[in-house]
Amino acid sequence: MNDLDDFRAALRQPPPEPFAEPDLSRIMAEGTRLRRRRRVLTTTGGLAAAAVVVLVVVFALQLRQPSPAPVAQPPAPTAASSVPPPTTADTPPPEPLGEVVGTGIRTAAGEIVIFAKAVDDPQLFPDIHFGLVAGFRSGENLEPVLATNEFRGSDRSFGFHATDGGEVLNDQTIPVFGYFAGQAASITTTVRGKTVQANLAKWSKDPNVVIFWFDPVAVPDSASLTPLIAYDSKGSRLTK
Repeated sequence: MNDLDDFRAALRQPPPEPFAEPDLSRIMAEGTRLRRRRRVLTTTGGLAAAAVVVLVVVFALQLRQPSPAPVAQPPAPTAASSVPPPTTADTPPPEPLGEVVGTGIRTAAGEIVIFAKAVDDPQLFPDIHFGLVAGFRSGENLEPVLATNEFRGSDRSFGFHATDGGEVLNDQTIPVFGYFAGQAASITTTVRGKTVQANLAKWSKDPNVVIFWFDPVAVPDSASLTPLIAYDSKGSRLTK
């Protein structure tokens, strides 16, 4: 008998036990448990994968974190302006150098004024000995709000210096102001295609220094300025 005959004979043999009806409730229960187990495993696998992703992200962020910064050193001067600290009995306001210049701009805090103040820092500013302060004057009270000075070169080199302002301080708009070293009889700028004249006052300590400021309505901020132009008494341009 060959293998085929053996197979046919096996097929003709009756089953050792009668065929039992499947237990559908048991099968469904087992299937339910199987599905639940799979769902839990999937969730666990997802959590594990998420944990791995979080660890990778955290590790990546740690790698991207900058190294600890070195101990800060005194920065080189990068700006010419500063807001003076509030004046108290222990910190009196800066003593004006020369006369205080009234701008005629009246506010709730008083008239906006501009005056010169001493700068005494030979290490940082060897050739700069004064700057300007804008503030409010009410009666005899003088409240500084914005100080500005050159931060390189000489404070009296020919040209414009320490231009600042055009911002709201103490709820008031401080006009754009500065000074010109030279015999300027008029100073102009252009805002939105319109020429605007500055108000001028010679510094009482040095008539070769001309303090200027603009009406805040005509020049709302320093960003709206075009290059400033100074003219002499004959109307000739002093600056390019």
